[in-house]
Amino acid sequence: MNNIVISHTIQFIVLVLLQVAVLNHINFLGDINPYLYVIFICLFPINNNRIAFIFLSFLLGLSIDLFSDSGGVHAAASVTIAFIRPVILKFCFGSIYEHQTIKFKHVDFGAKVIYFIIIIFIHHLILFSLEIFNLSNILLALKKTLFSGIFTLLLCVITTVIFSRKK
Repeated sequence: MNNIVISHTIQFIVLVLLQVAVLNHINFLGDINPYLYVIFICLFPINNNRIAFIFLSFLLGLSIDLFSDSGGVHAAASVTIAFIRPVILKFCFGSIYEHQTIKFKHVDFGAKVIYFIIIIFIHHLILFSLEIFNLSNILLALKKTLFSGIFTLLLCVITTVIFSRKK
């Protein structure tokens, strides 16, 4: 149990530091930023305490907000996807999720990518809608959601492929 807690704590800290020190400064083509920290929420173990998971997601988003001076938009988007994650898991993985036997390293790659797509694009849509918060700029929010979402998805898939290699 202690190894799991230490492992998740290290992942949390590394993702926050990587996001605020490196990824927030990319600004590819002016508007495109990857948000790799979402992978922590995506891959967090299923059978853990849901309230603790939502609280950790809030802390993750809040940490990004504090370093980015973004006023709570990352926290709101992170809590939202943490809250709706069970519905998305049931949609993507079906009976495997219902029986609480899902292990992300053993699921089909296509199902994992679809799961990432749904989580990432919901997160980004909420994030950029709250960041822009103006209906006249809805196309800008959708554009940022699409392109940052694609960039984030690529980073998440590459990260899971690199760190899930069997040794």
